[in-house]
Amino acid sequence: MCPSSALRSNLLPFLAPVLLAGAALPASAFSGACGSDGQPPPRVLVERFLSADCERCWADAPAAMPGDSTVVLDWIVPGRQGDEAPLSAAATRDALERLEALRRSPPPATDTAVTDVLTAARAGRNAGRLRVGMGPPLNDYVGATIAFTPSPTNNAPRTARPGAPLAFTLALVETVPAGAEGNAAERHIVRNALQGTWTADAGPRNTGWSELRPMRIPEGARVERLGMVGWMQDAEGNVVAAARARCVADPE
Repeated sequence: MCPSSALRSNLLPFLAPVLLAGAALPASAFSGACGSDGQPPPRVLVERFLSADCERCWADAPAAMPGDSTVVLDWIVPGRQGDEAPLSAAATRDALERLEALRRSPPPATDTAVTDVLTAARAGRNAGRLRVGMGPPLNDYVGATIAFTPSPTNNAPRTARPGAPLAFTLALVETVPAGAEGNAAERHIVRNALQGTWTADAGPRNTGWSELRPMRIPEGARVERLGMVGWMQDAEGNVVAAARARCVADPE
C-alpha cells in the first residue's frame, strides 16, 4: 500500500536539508541526519541469498568474511513453505525480483552473487558519486534519500551521457550482530527496497539528481539497527556507483 500524501509531507521536514531539487548534494547536506558522507564508497557488492525454508542457513557462518571495502546484503527469499517457513518473517518479494535481475533462480538453501563496483581506477574514468541517507522513523516509515552526481562533462562515462538511463536500487537494511538471534555471523537483512531510473539531462545544467521517498519499516524490524545501501547500474547491468549509510546505534 502506498503511503498517503499527508505522510509523505510529514516526512519531508526530517530530510529537507538533504534534498536539493534538481541538484547534487553538497558535503554538508547530510549533517544532522544519517548518511553516507564520510564513509568510503564500497568497491564490491556481495549479495547473499538465503531460502526462507533453510533455518540452518541463517545459523551457519559464511565461508568468507568481507573486508571494509565490501558492502554485504542478506536477502531472505520466500520458500516453498510460505508463511510456515522458518525465516518467513524476513522474506520479501524484493529478493525474488533481485534474483531475476541477476538471472539467478531461487536457491534451495543459499546462493551468493559478487559484483565489482566500476571505480574510476578500473574504468579509466570517473563514474560519478552516489550518496544515500535516512531520516528518523515516523508512523512505521522512514524518509530515504538517494542522490547521484555525474562526473564532469569532460570526463563523463558513457553511462552518464544525456539520455543514457541509470537504474538505481535503494535498500533498507537491518544489521543483526553476530549471535544476537542465533546467527553465527553478522547479517545485513534487506527489509525493503526501492528501484527506479534516472536519465541524464543534456547541457551544462546536468548537475545531478536526487530523490526522497518514504520507506515502510516492516513489522519485526528493529529501528536502531537500520541503515541504507544504494547503487546505480548502467544499461549493461554494471554497478557504476555505490554507497552505504550505517546508521546502527552504538550499544549502550
